[in-house]
Order: sequence, then structure tokens, then C-alpha cells
Amino acid sequence: MATYTHFHELPVWQQASGYFQQVVQMVRESIANKDFRFRDQTFGSAGSVLDNIAEGFERGGNVEFTNFLSIAKGSVGEVRSQSFRGIDLGSFSEKKATELINEYCVLSGALTGLMD
Repeated sequence: MATYTHFHELPVWQQASGYFQQVVQMVRESIANKDFRFRDQTFGSAGSVLDNIAEGFERGGNVEFTNFLSIAKGSVGEVRSQSFRGIDLGSFSEKKATELINEYCVLSGALTGLMD
């Protein structure tokens, strides 16, 4: 396995970063952008995935890294839940949101794999 010196080199962080950009774009292009609480919660949960991967990596220990990956995985679930809510509220395109939900499912699996 490759050795990484910076969290942003991790493929799982890069994947999460790309998905975060998709979340931002989806929200900004929808009526959800004017629902400040929903928008901020959605941005926060997507950003939390990135931040927890980074924080765990920077702590330098496997146990702590695994713990933060678990928290990141929880935030993945939250992003998926926000996406379903966006569909239910009529804010998000069902097609775009479903694609994002599926991508976050893949990310969840990648986090699980890294935790193992």
C-alpha cells in the first residue's frame, strides 16, 4: 500500500472533495440555496466528510484515524439523507440527487475499506 504524507493525497479524500463540489453545485442550482438552514446543513455534512478524514489523518495514529473515518462515514449518511430530503422537498432533481446518493454509497464503502 502506498504511503501518504498529506491527507489530500488520500484517494478517499480526493473522492470526497469531488463529491463535495457536486453537492455545492446541486444546492446552488436549486431552490434549496435560498433555504439557508437546509443549505448550510447540507454543506456542513458534506464538508464534515472531508474534514474528519483530514483530522484523523493528521492525528497520526491508526486508532484515532479509524475513529475519525467512522465519523466521516456517519457524515456520508447525513449527506445522503439531506439528498433524499431535497428530493422530497422538490428542491433537488431526483436524477442528480440519486446519482449523488449512489456516489456517496461508493464513498461509504471506500471509507469502510480504509477502516479495515
